[in-house]
Amino acid sequence: MSELVVEGLRASVQGKVILDGVDLVVRSGEVHAIMGPNGSGKSTLSHVLAGRPGYAVLGGSATIDGVELLGLPAWKRAEAGLFLAMQYPTEVPGVAVKDMLTASRATDTDSDSIYARMEAEAERIGFSAKFLDRPLNVDLSGGEKKRNETLQLGVLKPKFAILDELDSGLDVDALRMVSRRVEEETKESGLGVIAITHYSRLFDELQPDVVHIFARGRIVETGGPKLADELEDTGYEKWAGTDKPEVVATADPFADPLA
Repeated sequence: MSELVVEGLRASVQGKVILDGVDLVVRSGEVHAIMGPNGSGKSTLSHVLAGRPGYAVLGGSATIDGVELLGLPAWKRAEAGLFLAMQYPTEVPGVAVKDMLTASRATDTDSDSIYARMEAEAERIGFSAKFLDRPLNVDLSGGEKKRNETLQLGVLKPKFAILDELDSGLDVDALRMVSRRVEEETKESGLGVIAITHYSRLFDELQPDVVHIFARGRIVETGGPKLADELEDTGYEKWAGTDKPEVVATADPFADPLA
């Protein structure tokens, strides 16, 4: 069994503290939901763990099976078993999906075998196989980009996946197929999941084991799946007074779509 362990993680961007002591343990096969208001630091957490440039880590650690991720380049973190399904997937002109996945160190050396896996994954999530030969995410709709992220997840089979608002841009049918595929991967390969979202609709198929409330840079409450339903009814006002006054919710400039 693998473990992703985050302890006392603090980070800032442009001199502003956004993460203020995040503690989290995710094990193989577990789904952890992280829900919270805009500006609370949810996307910042995903970016810092994945190794996106522009953030200053002020303290703490993040490990997968004892391997310290902080300080490693993004590709080394991926090699350690971490996958990020981005809120705003990047377009990469000139690089086809099939070529990217074939070149990955996480896949087999047999390109025919890899392509067969891509086609199988595409069929499972209702993603046209024609997109495998096209440049990564170029001229795709928001929903198609999210299916593309899910296809990569299924082919690469990481130990842990961070889903940063995977549900945004998906219609009901697409959301069902994508979330079901991630749920299946938790059973088939023991994938551990951190699912960042505003809405509990993601969990109609992807069943959370634990729900965390994230506010002003850290987890302020943890509970079972019913906590997500409570948020739909009450919002986040209940947790507004639990934060340190000096840590103010602020927008992460890197959370916006890249120009």
